[in-house]
Amino acid sequence: MESRNGYFKLDVGEMGGLLRVCPPENGGKPLEAREVLEYLEKRGYGSFDKAELNRALSAKEGVQRLYVGEWNGYEENESMAVNISLDKMLAFCRFYPPSSKGRLLTEADIIDELRSYQVQVGINQEEIRKFLKERQYCVNYILAKGIPPVNGKDAKIEYFFNTNLNLRPKKNADGTVNYHDLNTISHVERGQLLAKLHPAVPGKPGKDVFGGAIQGRQEKSCKLEFGNNITLSDDKTEITSDVTGHASLVNGKVFVANVFEVPADVDNTTGDVFYDGNVNIKGNVKSGFSVRAKGDIVIDGVVEAAYLSAGGQIIVKRGINGKGRGKVESKSNVITKFIENSTVVAGGFIETGSILHSRVSAGIDIRVSGKRGFVNGGGIRAGSLVEAQTIGSEMGGAHTSIEVGVDPEVKERHGVLQEKMEELQKEIAKLRPALVNFQERLQRKEKISPERMQQMQGIAKAFKEKQQELAASRLEYQELHGQIQMSHSAKVAVKGSIYPGVSITISDVSMNIKSERSFSKFIKEKGEIAVRSL
Repeated sequence: MESRNGYFKLDVGEMGGLLRVCPPENGGKPLEAREVLEYLEKRGYGSFDKAELNRALSAKEGVQRLYVGEWNGYEENESMAVNISLDKMLAFCRFYPPSSKGRLLTEADIIDELRSYQVQVGINQEEIRKFLKERQYCVNYILAKGIPPVNGKDAKIEYFFNTNLNLRPKKNADGTVNYHDLNTISHVERGQLLAKLHPAVPGKPGKDVFGGAIQGRQEKSCKLEFGNNITLSDDKTEITSDVTGHASLVNGKVFVANVFEVPADVDNTTGDVFYDGNVNIKGNVKSGFSVRAKGDIVIDGVVEAAYLSAGGQIIVKRGINGKGRGKVESKSNVITKFIENSTVVAGGFIETGSILHSRVSAGIDIRVSGKRGFVNGGGIRAGSLVEAQTIGSEMGGAHTSIEVGVDPEVKERHGVLQEKMEELQKEIAKLRPALVNFQERLQRKEKISPERMQQMQGIAKAFKEKQQELAASRLEYQELHGQIQMSHSAKVAVKGSIYPGVSITISDVSMNIKSERSFSKFIKEKGEIAVRSL
């Protein structure tokens, strides 16, 4: 059976006003005293015991009758109450029955009543007719709905080359890097589609039930940004490569650099290499030579005691042996078979099979994987993670330092600032006595020569400049110190063994390894380094 809310009806006549209260049926909602009181007060009926009204409203069965006062002389017509939702998007209406001789509402009456409340948008005539057919009282009917706005759809650019600078190289089954299938570099052909712009779709404003405008979320537009060697389509929605080379996305701008290829070694026959785009070297880079590229550098052979600098990635397929003098710097990632006796710096990650007696740093992480995957000797720094099979050696030997928890550049700058502040404080301390003495002489109104006055003005100027420089250095130092203190997620992971002779630093706390440990990770907890099983 259909549920029905509890409702009431006011019968009037010479005997006064008699309120009939009908209980809910089949799970319908009971009446609230507030609604009944409001109805009666508007019509001038108040001579009744409210406790008796509450008793009548709480009755579960049977029609309850309650005298509410003398008749005001008017028959009660069928009526409605209109309530508007807080967002002005819905008009809720509740209806109340007429007395025995009262007039029923018509469709036109209901619409006129809505209009009197300034409701003019989204009036639901079908819902009005539903009420007129079933005439359920003390029930919410939604008789008007506002028109919701349609949010704009943002423009989107779809790229057809690898834009993920953190994409790892593919691995062989034994964990070594597959240098034959490097998916970290986006090779493109002449005429290849690089990106497609999907234009923004404008939104549509809505209206509340009063006719007020409601604005949706404004769409965001964008456009294709690109450098040289790229053609924009006539409708400005597609870009294609003019050359065969490498594509990259830098700060939302697409670049394509053609490739400079060295067919053999970089040595006396080629000299140093400097190129605006990408460089592919089929042989080795010999000691004493340098290769600089604004894009990527890919070397099929070995890098000896040479200097490499790249705005993109550096990939050395056979490894780096710097003989204590070589240096490799990449603003992105470095991927190489091994690193020995070299300095290697990467703004992104470093992926290698081994590190021996080298100074290696990466802004994100350093992973030493493969069959051996060892780190021994030198200093290793990474922003978030150092992971290796083995760290140190069971035979002892050179000290190995591992540091994580902050970008190496940040930590290096932190140290530079610390030294600079100490030096500035010393210089300020040297200048202060002369200024204090000069100030005392001025207070005693001693005669001071023009030469001395000019000299002291210079000292005062230098004193002020150094104080300002010290204040700026302190501010930067505090910011960097905060970054170092907050580096709680950094860790060192050892999949095999770590040996005595290794020191681990996480942010600002250190630990010296006293005994061999296996399958361990080192994290910072409660201001100390904690060791956990992998």
